[in-house]
Amino acid sequence: MDKMKEEEKFRVDKWLFATRFFKTRSLAAEAIEKGRVTLNEVRVKPAKIVSVGDRLSIRIGNYQYVVEILGLSNKRGSAAIAQQLYRETDESREQREIISARIKAQPQPFYTKGRPTKRDRRNIERFKS
Repeated sequence: MDKMKEEEKFRVDKWLFATRFFKTRSLAAEAIEKGRVTLNEVRVKPAKIVSVGDRLSIRIGNYQYVVEILGLSNKRGSAAIAQQLYRETDESREQREIISARIKAQPQPFYTKGRPTKRDRRNIERFKS
């Protein structure tokens, strides 16, 4: 039984899916192919085998995560279990908080969708003059 666990391989795309960085394994594989994920600061393919102690850099949208692998899993579980499989560096966490604060400080767009109504257009004209 122990020998079977040792021989089990943990692909980087499956690990990213199991740790809930991506909603699907195909999204994880796509991010890896596009170079948004590096393993020990080297660009890899989705089938690359990961091990405990490896360092992953993951870019999702505006955010950059730098994590150290603490545990291995191919199965997607609860968020609590997923968070035990890695540890994010302090610098990474601080950078994400700074980026998040900048995004929140930006003004929100006046219209979120669609064309303004006649009433909205009049309000805009009143506001401009």
